Amino acid sequence: MKKGPLTTGEIAKYCHVTYCAVLKWVTSGKLKAYRTPGKHSRIKPKDFLSFLKEYNMPIPQELESLESQDGHKKILIVDDDKNMARSIERTLKLKEECALELAFDGFDAGRRVAEFKPDLVILDIRMPGMDGYEVTKRIKDIQGLSHTKIIAISAFFGEGDKEKIISLGADVCLDKPFSKEKLLEAIERLI
Repeated sequence: MKKGPLTTGEIAKYCHVTYCAVLKWVTSGKLKAYRTPGKHSRIKPKDFLSFLKEYNMPIPQELESLESQDGHKKILIVDDDKNMARSIERTLKLKEECALELAFDGFDAGRRVAEFKPDLVILDIRMPGMDGYEVTKRIKDIQGLSHTKIIAISAFFGEGDKEKIISLGADVCLDKPFSKEKLLEAIERLI
């Protein structure tokens, strides 16, 4: 997607509607826009994204990257070991380059993924209830989130476990305990 503001014509193409429909959204105040000195309407990408979410419209793939807050990448940390989750959170807060959320089980992870729409999920494989395999599969099945990167972590990867989680859509596997450097290197490589 191009950088900078969008024209009403570009919005019309994304939404598969007419140019006049977009103008109605703008004049009615549903879609926030500003006027150029030449009296043309322009829409900031983040305002278009807010509009799409408010009206439950599909988000074009090119706009998914705009969902990061304030230009920061969004990372969801999922681990039933709260100490481990908070340790990872502290490590990432030092970088101050990402928006972070935590989930402490697979069910909560599913809800937070749908709401937060992370760029990356750091996911424990062995959790009670819904395990990391099921969470990975569900993330990859959600329309608009298949691009989400996943770092699978576990204190015990059994034989074939790494291959299985990678086949479901994880990008990297890390054995617990892992160094901060190794985690940061994997994150840097993925996002």
